[in-house]
Amino acid sequence: MKLRSTYLAALGSCVLLAACATSETDSAAPEEVISGSHVDERLAIYTEVELAPDLSELTDSQRQVVTLLVEAAQAVDEIYWQQAYGSRDELLAGLPAAERRFAEINFGPWDRLDDNAPFLPGVGDKPQGANFYPADATRVEVEEASEDVQSLYTMVERDEDGALTAVPYHDAFATQNAIVIAKLREAASTTENTQLQAYLEARANALGTDDYRASDIAWMNMKTNTVEVIIGPIETYEDQLMGTKAAHEALVLIKDMEWSQRLARYSDLLPALQDTLPVSEEYRAEEPGTEAELNAYDLAFVAGDGNAGSKSIAVNLPNDESVQLEKGTRRLQIKNAMRSKFDAILMPISEELIAPGQRQHVTFDAFFANTMFHEVAHGLGIKNTITGNGTVRSALQDHASWVEEGKADILGLHMITELHANGELGDADLMDNYVTFAASMFRSIRFGGTSAHGRANRVRFAHFEEQGALLRDDPGIYSVDFEAMQAAMRALGEAILTMQGNGDRDTVQAFWDRWGVIGPNLEEALATLADRDIPVDIVYRQGLEVLGLR
Repeated sequence: MKLRSTYLAALGSCVLLAACATSETDSAAPEEVISGSHVDERLAIYTEVELAPDLSELTDSQRQVVTLLVEAAQAVDEIYWQQAYGSRDELLAGLPAAERRFAEINFGPWDRLDDNAPFLPGVGDKPQGANFYPADATRVEVEEASEDVQSLYTMVERDEDGALTAVPYHDAFATQNAIVIAKLREAASTTENTQLQAYLEARANALGTDDYRASDIAWMNMKTNTVEVIIGPIETYEDQLMGTKAAHEALVLIKDMEWSQRLARYSDLLPALQDTLPVSEEYRAEEPGTEAELNAYDLAFVAGDGNAGSKSIAVNLPNDESVQLEKGTRRLQIKNAMRSKFDAILMPISEELIAPGQRQHVTFDAFFANTMFHEVAHGLGIKNTITGNGTVRSALQDHASWVEEGKADILGLHMITELHANGELGDADLMDNYVTFAASMFRSIRFGGTSAHGRANRVRFAHFEEQGALLRDDPGIYSVDFEAMQAAMRALGEAILTMQGNGDRDTVQAFWDRWGVIGPNLEEALATLADRDIPVDIVYRQGLEVLGLR
C-alpha cells in the first residue's frame, strides 16, 4: 500500500480513500470512494493522437485489406474486454461521459497507470488473474491443476464441484472469433501479396484451433507485404497471477519502406551480438534464429491488449520460444507512435529533469535506436533455463514479463555500445543513446507498478542511481556519468541474464523487493513532471473514418 500511495503522490493525483479497496459487497456511496474531478485529472495524463498514416500510395486492394483488418480488430476488442474484465456493455451502461471514456481507455474500472487502483465505486481491487481465472483462484491451486488450466489459450472456470476447469479460447469466444476469422479470410482473398495471403489463412485457422505455431512461421516468412497485421492472443502481461495467459490484441500497420531499408543492414550483425552478452557462456549458449528482420511501420489501428493503458512503440514477435530458436523474430518499430511520444512526452521530460549541458543528447534518432535494439534484445539471451526448470517464462511466472522487458532494455543499450565500438553506427554520438535512455526511464516508470515496462524501469533506475550512473544535482536535475553507466549496464545485464537462466522465482522476488522501490529522489522527480502537466502517455483517435476509408 505504501508504494501505491507514493506513486499517486508522485503523479500529483488525489490519493484514493481506503474505500477504493473495499469488496464488491461494500455499499459505500460513490462520493466516499472517488470523485468525478479525480477521473478528469486522470484523463488529463493522456494526450490524444490521431492515427492517420498516409495511405495514398496503397492500391485499391490494399486499402480494402486495411478496411477488413480494422473490422477484424474491432471484434478482437470485445474478446480482450472479456479477458481483462468481463462484460463491457454492462460496465459502461449509464456511466457519465468522463468515467465511460476512462473505462474505455483502461478496459475496465481499474486505472492501469496507477497500479490498477479502482476508479469506480464498489468494484474492489482488480484480481491478479484479471478475468482469466475465478477471482478467488490462487497460484498454488493453478499450479496443481491440469495442463489445460495452465495453458496460454484457455479461460478458467470452476465446475459444479468447485474444481478449476479450462475452456479453450476458440470455444469461449466463438461468436467474436467467427467474425475475426471471416474478415481474415476475406482479406486473404482480397490481397495480391501471396505471403500475406498465406499468413492470413494460417492465422484464421489458428484462431479456430488455438494452435498458433504454423501461423507464427507464416508470419516470419512475410517479407514483401506493405500491409501488416498482428492479431490474436499474444502477450501475457494481463495475467499477473501466473503470467501465462495470452491476451488478445490486434495491430494494423503500414510498412515504411524507406526507413525499413535503413534498418536492413543491422540484421546480419545480430547473431554475433549473442557472443558479446555480459554473462558467462552457459547463459548465452543458445543460438537464436538467424532470420531476424528489422522494419519500420506506421500504425493504422490498434485494439485489445495493444490499446490498453500505455501504448506500444515497438513489437518483437513471435513469443513462441521454439519458433524464436528456429526462425528468429521480427522487430517492428512503430514510427508514428514513437514520434508522438518523443515530441509530446520525452522532450518535455528532458527539459525538466535532464541537466542543461546534456539536453542536446536527447534525440529522436537515439530514441528510435534504443527502442529498436530493445526489440532486438528480446531475441537474444536465453529462452530455456539451464537448471531444468523449463522455459524462463514458465519458471518465473508472474515476474517473467518485467524481467524480460528489463533484459531487453539493458541488452539493447549494451548492443548499441558494442556496435558503436565496432564502427557500425557511423558518426552517431553514443552519449545521445545514454542520455536519451536515462530520460526515457522517467517516461516508462510513470506507467506504474502493474506495467512490465514500468517495473523494469523502476529496478533499473534504482540500480543506476546507486551505481553512480545517474547523478542528481541539488535542484533535482539529472546527468549521466558515461563510464559509470557502462559499468552499471554490464552489471545489471549479468544479473538479469543469470536470474533468467537459473529460473528461480524466489530469487527474482527478492531482487524485486530490493530494487523495485520508488525512493525519495524518484518520487520528487515524478511529482515535478505531474506538476508541469506533462502527459504520461498517448491515447488514439482512430477508426475507418479517421483513415479516410469510410
